[in-house]
Amino acid sequence: MQKRSITLKGHRTSIALEAEFWAALEDLAVARERSLPSLVYEIDRNRLKQDPAPGLASAIRVFILESSSSSD
Repeated sequence: MQKRSITLKGHRTSIALEAEFWAALEDLAVARERSLPSLVYEIDRNRLKQDPAPGLASAIRVFILESSSSSD
């Protein structure tokens, strides 16, 4: 498990993910020509539309899984 701090909307937030998920998230950011904070911000905005809103780390994992299954 790796914990990283990312700035979202001017606020630092810590996210703990397994190394494999960080690598996949970085790959997705590169593929979409986005910065990592920009991609995480998009995931965060979308997760807050859900009721109840999942945790950010969970939302990131689901985003990665959905992205990988849609590219198959």
